[in-house]
Amino acid sequence: MGIFARLLNRPGAQAAGRTGWLERSRSAIDEKSQDYAALADEDIAATAAEIFTTGQRREQQIAFAALVREAAERALGERPFDSQLTGLVGLLDGHVVQMLTGEGKTLVGAMAAAGYALQGRRVHVVSVNDYLAVRDRDWMAPLFELLGVESAAVSESDDEAARQSAYATEVVYASVQEVGFDVLRDRFAADDAQLRVGERDVVIVDEADSVLIDEARVPLVLAGSTSVEEADAKIAALVADLDPNADYEVSQDRKAVSLTNAGADRVERELDVDLYGADADVLASVNLALYARALIKRDVDYLVVDGVIKLISDSRGRVADLQRWPDGLQAAVEAKEHLTASESGEILDQMTVEELIHGYRTVCGMTGTALAVGDDLREFYELEILPIEPNEAVVRVDEPDRLYTYQESKERAIVEEVAAQHASGRPILIGTRSVSESESLAERLRERGIRAEVLNAKDDTHEAGIIAAAGAAGAVTVSTQMAGRGTDIRLGEGAAEAGGLLVIGAGRYQSSRLDDQLRGRAGRQGDPGTSVFFTSLEDELMTRVPEAQRFIEEGDEHGRIAARRAAQLVEHAQRMSEGENTAVHRDTWRFNELMAKQRELVLRRRDAIRRESTGVDELRAEAAEAVAAADEKVGAEVVDAALREVLLFELDSRWVDHLAYLNDLREGIHLRTLAKEKPHEAFNAESIRAFESFWPDVLADSAEVVREAEFTPTGIDLRAHGLKRPSSTWTYLSTESTFGSDIEAVVKRVAKR
Repeated sequence: MGIFARLLNRPGAQAAGRTGWLERSRSAIDEKSQDYAALADEDIAATAAEIFTTGQRREQQIAFAALVREAAERALGERPFDSQLTGLVGLLDGHVVQMLTGEGKTLVGAMAAAGYALQGRRVHVVSVNDYLAVRDRDWMAPLFELLGVESAAVSESDDEAARQSAYATEVVYASVQEVGFDVLRDRFAADDAQLRVGERDVVIVDEADSVLIDEARVPLVLAGSTSVEEADAKIAALVADLDPNADYEVSQDRKAVSLTNAGADRVERELDVDLYGADADVLASVNLALYARALIKRDVDYLVVDGVIKLISDSRGRVADLQRWPDGLQAAVEAKEHLTASESGEILDQMTVEELIHGYRTVCGMTGTALAVGDDLREFYELEILPIEPNEAVVRVDEPDRLYTYQESKERAIVEEVAAQHASGRPILIGTRSVSESESLAERLRERGIRAEVLNAKDDTHEAGIIAAAGAAGAVTVSTQMAGRGTDIRLGEGAAEAGGLLVIGAGRYQSSRLDDQLRGRAGRQGDPGTSVFFTSLEDELMTRVPEAQRFIEEGDEHGRIAARRAAQLVEHAQRMSEGENTAVHRDTWRFNELMAKQRELVLRRRDAIRRESTGVDELRAEAAEAVAAADEKVGAEVVDAALREVLLFELDSRWVDHLAYLNDLREGIHLRTLAKEKPHEAFNAESIRAFESFWPDVLADSAEVVREAEFTPTGIDLRAHGLKRPSSTWTYLSTESTFGSDIEAVVKRVAKR
């Protein structure tokens, strides 16, 4: 990065400037590596333990880079490249390092984790799923052991004892969801012995752009008090019969759907209701059913597996195992598919992935595609990017997009291209945007006599093996999104001579980063390779630019469009999508910021109740007469323990109520636009007003329990006073309510009338 880039403050410029000294220190690292080569294995850990105790920071980093290079070669048989050592320093300096696919990010993350641990820090290495977390820890375990660093992994199947044992180690590998769920469970701990995660110190985020940007808005939810919310079958049937050309209309970006005047009249007539008057609650149910029918597609957004809805991750193309929509929408989709309604329940607590990450003292990460979201990483996390040149120059050829009129002509063209390239023995990887598209292309290829391995959300049990074999000569692999797959595609014998891996994108993704992640599967470590994207005007991305439809007439006999202006619209549509995603992220952050601060205040108060006497003293004063009698009956120590238990219950209960209020408030805040108020400002004002009485309400409710309770030598029987915690809890990931809310529909309707 040059001086002009730094003056313009471009992403990557600042971090690159701060690590430039490392290039001048290569000889010093090599010299120290030679010294460390003479150490016996048993002396490596002792040497590592001393490195960060003396000298200046750069001297420490040079020494550690030299030692960990030697340790990695002994423990793993891999000697880190200079580029990997640059990545190591970038992580230790708290940056997001950008390294291309195949450049060894897993080893870089492990070296950095060990470096932090040797400085006395506690480290969480978070990834996008359990498989990668367990695999990476097991893979890197010999390195940690040689350096004298404790490590463990956490996965969904681990019991309480295993989790607590894992979190007690210096380096913990886990999916971001598992860590988040454990933090939520810690929220209700009665004493330190029940805590799992404890302090959040250092987090190293693998696939950082996916976790920090794509999934930042995902709410992690802890629920209890089992109930079942069922959608109205009559409404579902009526909505299924509505005419898309007359009764409802879909927004240009396909993110909202609403009844037309004719549609509203029909619904009111057939259900005998007043949607915009006394029966506004019916409008909410109709809108949910309408959204489920018009905008949520089976085998694109979800699967039905054994009678259960399974959501598909938009950014990773695989089943999001623990994810569900907000209860009303979940029930609407289940009604659409004629399925039994699943459990819902009272939300005990929730937090977004972004809030979880902000809870760490130090955040850093690694990915292959960070620069495209450099401004977002800076805005939302104050993180800088360190772009690292690959160990071997990239010789992959990225061909211009090929644009077609219709989905049908695009798929035919892809099959023809595969047939021509397959004849030469070249390995081919086809990246698709949905399960249905992957299956359609695989079937077309079979009809042409070409066998293709299919990797999608319906079956990813053999994922690693399929991807690893995708580089074999003559292999054809069809896969949904490749982000987070975690396995390199290495070329087999004869594949390089055939031209290397050919990557075909069956349409552009909503983000250029996802395109780049697919492209990056070819050309790893200097291998030959090619990438090309086939796009059609029927692709969802292209519906954002209606003017593109006028180019349909310019398609040739194969449906291909050669007009340069049409190709430019593809890029334009993608930029529009990326801009909308950033705007939604910013909007979500604004709504969640105050909620997160209030949550932090509540947790501080809760911790003080557990550890200090402040809350107990206030409750003693609030219910002085009852407490004095209890002191005399069972003793002050028993009474204090009982008061603490009551306070914790009432505080938790009050937070559940406050959270429900905030969620309802946010859902309806758009009504304020009728009064010319700004929704975010109105939300904050109402939130603050409601929160002002939080602690006084907790004290008052606790005092009422104390006055009515009977104290025994074991304290108070809370259950006898109706103070029951949920008999069971469960966790899931919700989705942001991206559909136009019923309130917004009311606003629009009122505005028309």
